[in-house]
Amino acid sequence: MAVPKRKLSKANRDKRRANWKLTAPGYSACPQCHEPRMPHHVCPSCGFYDGRQIITDEN
Repeated sequence: MAVPKRKLSKANRDKRRANWKLTAPGYSACPQCHEPRMPHHVCPSCGFYDGRQIITDEN
């Protein structure tokens, strides 16, 4: 089993632990309805993607 030869300093230990946080997803405005949506995804409110109707509202 691998055992470290020297004690890791607090600075180096904390550098490794500093990157665990999640980042908020970036949203963009839908060109059809101007609601926020994820980039490269179908708009959940109007159903358009790349200028075409992908999801139709069947009520």
